[in-house]
Amino acid sequence: MKPIALCLLLATTAPALAQTPMSAAEFEDYVTGRTLYYESGGIAFGVEEYHPGREVRWSFLDDECKEGTWYPQGEQICFEYTDGTGPQCWTFFLEGGGLMARFGEDPPGSELYETRASDEPLQCPGPKVGV
Repeated sequence: MKPIALCLLLATTAPALAQTPMSAAEFEDYVTGRTLYYESGGIAFGVEEYHPGREVRWSFLDDECKEGTWYPQGEQICFEYTDGTGPQCWTFFLEGGGLMARFGEDPPGSELYETRASDEPLQCPGPKVGV
């Protein structure tokens, strides 16, 4: 009977542990110096480059980048970009060796998932480059 009880206990606590938000320190340790690619629903969503000092560069994979910073607010990590769109707050989780992010108070099912990490900087040629 004891092995069954242990299995039941593990089955009920594992999902709760997987859903523990990352602290700001854990997030900073994980992302600083990296470029992370994200997808939503199996579709490429964007890429963010994380610099020391909590500075970031984001792109929706359209060759245009926006600069910004991030800061902790409760259990969320908030991003503010120089385009003036205001804070965008996410809750980050470490799952299966990668990040999962949930925007604001969105319900489960609309998350972003890290699909790839790189040490290479983002390429941002900008809009309307050329002759």
